[in-house]
Amino acid sequence: MFKVLNEKVNEKREPKTVDIVKRLVAITAENVVLKNHPITKPTTVFNPSMIIEGDSVRIYGRIILGYFTYASAIAEFSLSYDEIYRCQPKIYKAKITVYPENKYDYWGVEDPRVYKIGESLLMTYCGRTVNYFNPMVRTERTLPVTAIFKEGSWKKICVFRVPEELRSFVISDKDAFLVKTSKGLLLFHRVHMLNEKFYLTISRVPVDVLNLRHNDLREIIVKDTVTAFETSPFEAKLGWATPPIRIGKESLVFIHGVDKKTHCYRVFAVLIDDEGNITAITPYYIMEPKETYEVYGDRPYTVFPCGAQKIDDKILISYGAADCVIGIGEVDLSELLHILDRNRL
Repeated sequence: MFKVLNEKVNEKREPKTVDIVKRLVAITAENVVLKNHPITKPTTVFNPSMIIEGDSVRIYGRIILGYFTYASAIAEFSLSYDEIYRCQPKIYKAKITVYPENKYDYWGVEDPRVYKIGESLLMTYCGRTVNYFNPMVRTERTLPVTAIFKEGSWKKICVFRVPEELRSFVISDKDAFLVKTSKGLLLFHRVHMLNEKFYLTISRVPVDVLNLRHNDLREIIVKDTVTAFETSPFEAKLGWATPPIRIGKESLVFIHGVDKKTHCYRVFAVLIDDEGNITAITPYYIMEPKETYEVYGDRPYTVFPCGAQKIDDKILISYGAADCVIGIGEVDLSELLHILDRNRL
C-alpha cells in the first residue's frame, strides 16, 4: 500500500523480551477527583501523556465516565517527583480540558501525545469521529487531531486526513504526533486499511501547523506517505507510542507491538535521524506486562506508552496499564543507548 522506508529493520528483531523498565507508581481512578464535572470520580483513567514543568510532572490522562460507549476525554493533573519515587499516590484534583465537541471527535478524545516543537506545546490525540458507531460507514472511524496550548487552554487547530483517493480504504488513523525534521513537519501515524493491515506510517505535512489560527479547526491533507517499517512475522500490528526525545543528533521513539497469537502489547525502541529514517532498534522488546495491574484489567496484557521525558540520565515513561491504570516507569538511558548502539542499521 505504501513504500517501505526501512526494509532491513526486521532482520534485527526477535520475539523475546528483556524488560528494563523499572515500575515506579500506579495511579487509578480512585486517586483522581474531577473538579469541573458533576461526576467527580471517573470510571477509569489510563493511556497518559506527560510534560515536565519545573519540579512537577503534568499528566494528561484519558478518562471515561462509563463503559456504555467508552467515550473519552482528557483530564490534567500534576504530581511531584517525590510522589513518583515514593510509590505512594495521593488524591489528585484533575480538570477535564479536552473533550468531544466536533464531528472529528464526537465519540471520544483518546490517547493523547503531548510534546513541544520549539516553544509551542502541542497535543495530538485520536478522535473518534461522528461515524464511529455508524454501521453504514466503516471508513475514517478515527482521525488524528492536533491542539495547541494558547492563552491558558487547549485550542484544536487541525485534523489530518490522507488524500481523497485513499480515504475510502482507511478504517482508522491513530497513534499520531508531529515531528519537526530537516524535511519540515512530519506526521507519525498508524493507519488501518480495509485490507485489514496496519501500517506504521510517516507523512509530510504541507502546512505550517504552528502558525494556524487557533479559532478554526482546519483539515490538513498529508502527502508522500510511507511505511516506516513493516510488522515482524510474530506481530499483528505496530503503533507509534511516544513523541521523540532528542538524544544528540538523533531522536528516541518508543513503539508498541501487538503479539499475533496472544494480542499482548509490548514495547521496543528506535532511534531516528533528522530526516525521519530509523538508524537503530532494540532487537527485542524492552517492556511487557508483568505487574498485576498490567496483566489484568479492561484490556488484559497491555502496556501502552503515550509519554516519555528525559530527566538527567533517565527516561520517564507514562503508560496505560490494561486500559484501567496510569503507570509511570523509568529507563536507564545509558543502558538503552548501549542496546541501540549495538543494533545500528
